[in-house]
Order: sequence, then structure tokens, then C-alpha cells
Amino acid sequence: MALETFGIEKKKVDKKLYDYQQKDINKIFGVIEEHPGNYNLLYQLPTGGGKTVIFSQMTREYIQRTNKKVLILTHRIELCKQTSKMLSGFGVRNKIINSKVKELPDQDDYMCFVAMVETLNNRLNDEKLEIQDIGLVIIDEAHYNSFRKLFKFFEKCFILGVTATPLSSNIKLPMKDNYRELIVGDSINSLIEKGFLAKANIYSYNVGLTNLKVGMNGDYTVKSSEELYSNYSMQEKLLTAYYERSRGKKTLIFNNGINTSVEVYHTFKNAGLPIRHLDNTTSKQDRKDILKWFKHTPDAIVTSVSILTTGFDEPTVETIILNRATKSLTLYFQMIGRGSRVLKDKSEFNVIDLGNNMARFGHWSTPVDWKQIFRSPDFYFENLLSDEEIERDFQYQMPPEVREQFSKTEDVTFDIEAAYDEVIKKGLKSKAVLEWSMEQHVQMCVENSEDVFDARILAKELKDDIASRIRQYSYCISKSTKNYRDWLEEDYSRKLRMEINKQF
Repeated sequence: MALETFGIEKKKVDKKLYDYQQKDINKIFGVIEEHPGNYNLLYQLPTGGGKTVIFSQMTREYIQRTNKKVLILTHRIELCKQTSKMLSGFGVRNKIINSKVKELPDQDDYMCFVAMVETLNNRLNDEKLEIQDIGLVIIDEAHYNSFRKLFKFFEKCFILGVTATPLSSNIKLPMKDNYRELIVGDSINSLIEKGFLAKANIYSYNVGLTNLKVGMNGDYTVKSSEELYSNYSMQEKLLTAYYERSRGKKTLIFNNGINTSVEVYHTFKNAGLPIRHLDNTTSKQDRKDILKWFKHTPDAIVTSVSILTTGFDEPTVETIILNRATKSLTLYFQMIGRGSRVLKDKSEFNVIDLGNNMARFGHWSTPVDWKQIFRSPDFYFENLLSDEEIERDFQYQMPPEVREQFSKTEDVTFDIEAAYDEVIKKGLKSKAVLEWSMEQHVQMCVENSEDVFDARILAKELKDDIASRIRQYSYCISKSTKNYRDWLEEDYSRKLRMEINKQF
């Protein structure tokens, strides 16, 4: 193909495409040849698979093949700049249409434009700007719904949506309504096996989420998340998880609320750990300074609120902490994907899950049937496990430091469900389950203590174990309101102290 095509220069980067990338480009061009205009195609590739590389090469080839212009749409200014830079590296002269661009007197000088959705929408609606001879429109992060309003301006074009997760950010507006078909790229597992993505080791810590509320957008509200994740016990749980799985590693913490992130900052700062906080109110300069510090500090920790889920690329990240719960599969993949870049000495990374997210969505690298999700998103949402179902399967594990205090007891576990079945068989009242459980707890405290004072102090260490047993019991009797569980816990703890007193 001749290099003299207008708007196409010699490549500035010596970037050879990987086999899977070239294979997908060929597939997409196959569809373009079949339907050169008025056709919407969606393409899926995991975060880290090189979507920008793929559509930069595609842009170059499309202009050379058709002599028509290409428009690339993004929803964030950072993505605009990154895309423009990548295109330039591929020898595609391009112009960014941002808020400063009011009209395009120089549009004949370019074959490629990169635009922010809102800016372009405003210009086109005001009829202040018209881009002529566009043949291909590429939409980055196509699962966001902000792009839909622009489709009417490009009805004669070939539209290519690109996303890691072909699941609309709004469940009422499925992607199948806007795209005719889906091409699925390599899976996360395949990219890990080929050495293009790092392997995720996910460590989940059980968290009771039944008090969280779901908002209009289908995800947990910031307010209810803040109430849970800002409290002292959750902050302690986060710090403990960090010490257990990520101490000394470069760590990125995702939260659902600014207050939570600020609280995390203070908790870690007070523990003498190197941490900075980042949210969408952080100034451009501070953000730049924080990310520079993060890049060059081996054990740096950044706590943030949604701001680093897209358009942020720092391959040296060693641990991702999900200090939040989400019902968004897209967000789940985006957050974990921030740690998946490979380096010469990095083929694995850690994920600490403090929102039961893995129980909800499966392991990050578990195969996903994207075509099924694209065709039937409702079916997918209906079959997601509820928080109650997830928590029903929680197995309490006594932390090592607590277990050590009960070292004289051979078995500290107690199967509430098995005990409940036994109670029902014998025709006893269900409360007998808690009496049997308490007998074991009393014995544990007594046999590991010198006197009644020691035993009562030990009983306090059983707080989480008691909460877990009460929760399982409440599921068995199908009465699991929070107030009822709280009352049962208080009653259990009071009776436990009384029973301990009787033993001395």
C-alpha cells in the first residue's frame, strides 16, 4: 500500500502487532468490506490487550484503503490525549477536537479527528461544526451510554465500538439495541498464557454487605458504601489485609466515596505507611505530582475514588485493593485490569477483595460468554448472586493471632447448619442450636484461661465468630433482619459471660 496517502506519514514507532491483534483487525475489516456504511459493529478485548494499538493501526489502514476520514470518540480528556499520541506514533496526522475548538477551518488538513463526546455533541447540535467525508467512527469505552446521542450524525458511516466489557453501563439501554453484532477477541486467560497479561492472585475477605443500598444506576449508593467502609472495623480489616498480602508492594486502593478514601489515607498515614489520596477534585498539578511519586516510589500506596479506572496505565502496580463492592461487571474488570500489565520481572499481581466481588462475578480470569451477555443482558443480571446468597456461604476462619489464644482447644469450628438439622430431627426448639454453640464457646474460654477474668477477656475475642454463627443461624430460621441479628448477638454475648462466671 502506498505511503503517499494524504494524512498518513511514516510510522514514528517500530510497533509490530501481535498475532491476535492482527487476526482481529482482519476480522473487523472483513465486516467493513461486507457493510462499508450504515453498520454498527462492537469489538471486545480485555483491558491490557492493546485496544488503542489495534484501532490506531486500523485507522491508518482504513484511510489508506478508502481515502475516507476517521473520527475517534472518547469520554475522557486523558483518553483523547493518549489516543492522539498513539495515532501520531502510527503515522496518522490527527487533530483533537476539545472545548477550545469552536470550528474547523483546517479540517481539510487532516484525515483523522479525536474528539470528546460532550464537546463534539455540543458543536454538532449548535451547527457550528461539520466534519465532512467521515467513513469510519471508532468509539472507545463503548459501554458508556454518552455516545448514543451522536449516532444520528453518522448514520451513513461504519461505526466500530470498542470495549473490554460489552455490557451497557445502563441496564435499561442494552448494547444490542445499538450494535448489530459482536466480535470477541482473545480471553484474559489466553492473554495470560501467551504472556501478554499478568496472572491475578485474588484474596477475598468476607464482608457483610446486606446494609448497602442499590441506587437508580443499579450499583451500590455512595452514601451506604461510605457508612460501611468508613467505619473503624472496616478500616482495620483493610489495614490487616494490606499487611497480610501487600506490605511493601506498590498498591492501588479503589473506594466508593471520597470520605472513605480520605479515611483510608489517615488510617495508613497513622500506621506510618507511604500513601497519597486522589479524587476528581484533586487539581491537575497535584494529580500529576501524585502519579509521578507513585511511579517512582517502590512501596507507594494511592487511595482513590473511581478516577483511575480508565485511561491510567502504571505497569509497576503490584496490588489492587477493591475496598468497595460493585454490581458493575465493567468496573470489576477495569479496577483489576489496572494491575494486569506485564513487565520483565512481573508476571503476577495480587488483588485484595473487600467487597465479595469475586463471589459475585467469578475470578477475573474465568471465561465469560460475552456473546450471551451481549444478546441477553437481562438474563445475566437476573442470575447474579444476591448479597444474602453470597453471605450465606461465608465460612468464618479464625485469624491466626486469635486462634493462638485458644491453642489448648483442638477444634474451634462449629457447623450451625448441621446443628440446626440435628435440632429439627430431634424436635427441639431452634434456639437449642445457639445453646450448643455457646457450650463450645464457654469450654474454649475456660480451658484457655487461668481465671474468670482471663476467660471473660478471651470471650471478647470471639466477637466475629459469634457474629458469623448468628448470621448462619438467622438464615436457617429465615429471619435475617439486621436488628434481629444485632439483638441475638448482644443476648448471646451476655449469656456467654454469665455461663463463664458459673464455671469458676
